[in-house]
Amino acid sequence: MIDIDTVQSMLEDIASELPEEFYRELNGGILLLPKAKRNRLGRGDDLYVMGEYHNNRSMGRYIVIYYGSFEQLYGHLGPRALRRRLSHTLKHEFTHHLESLAGERTLEKKDEEFIRKYLEEVEREEREQAAREQQEQEQQQE
Repeated sequence: MIDIDTVQSMLEDIASELPEEFYRELNGGILLLPKAKRNRLGRGDDLYVMGEYHNNRSMGRYIVIYYGSFEQLYGHLGPRALRRRLSHTLKHEFTHHLESLAGERTLEKKDEEFIRKYLEEVEREEREQAAREQQEQEQQQE
C-alpha cells in the first residue's frame, strides 16, 4: 500500500483541481485520518466507510477520508488506480457538501438505497446458507 504521506499528497493534488466554489462554507477542510472505519451495518469486514461529510454546530462542515479503509480495500492498487478511487470518494463527499448547502438529499438517499440493497443481499445469503446447513443436517440424520 502507498504510505499515508503519499496519499495525503495525492488528496491535496486532487483537491486543488476542484473548483473554488466547492469549498464555500467547508470551514473544516479535508482531513485524512489513518484509521480504517467499518460501516456499523456491515456484516463481517466487507463494508468500509471510505469518507464522510460532516456538518455539525461545534465543528462546522468538513470532509474526512479514511486512509485505513483505502488500505484495507485498495492496498493492492498502484498509484494511478488508487488516485482514481481517492478522487471518486472525495467528489462523492463534496457532492454531499454541495447538496447540504442547497438543502438537497439526493446522494444521501442513493447511499441509503445502496445500504438497503447490501442488507437485502446479506440476508438472502444468510437464508441460503441456513437452508444448506439444514439440508446437510437432515441428510446426516437419515
